[in-house]
Amino acid sequence: MNLEMQQFKAEFFKALAHPLRIRILELLAEGDKNVNEIQTLVGSEGSAVSQQLTILRAKNIVTGTKEGNKVIYTLKDPMIIELLAVARQIFNNHLVDTITILDKFKEDEEEPVMPKN
Repeated sequence: MNLEMQQFKAEFFKALAHPLRIRILELLAEGDKNVNEIQTLVGSEGSAVSQQLTILRAKNIVTGTKEGNKVIYTLKDPMIIELLAVARQIFNNHLVDTITILDKFKEDEEEPVMPKN
């Protein structure tokens, strides 16, 4: 069971490992959208958006429901929203660490060097 869970996690994160797929998920976190809406919001070609949506659907991360001549996409699990928020927080933590290190370097550079006798 543990190996199955690790395999699921690896495949799941692999499916998220593309900036356009992440952007699509961020948009869907705001509400359901069709391909044209997603395409307009990301400023990408429809074929690129459709390709990424196909991958997300294949991994059961998003679902598509036909409404007339459009397919409306939605997040399969609302926990994706929390996952994206956690990823953002981790990014922010890394930024804070980097800023702290840079500030320390700056302080070290500003300290006068005392000559040794």
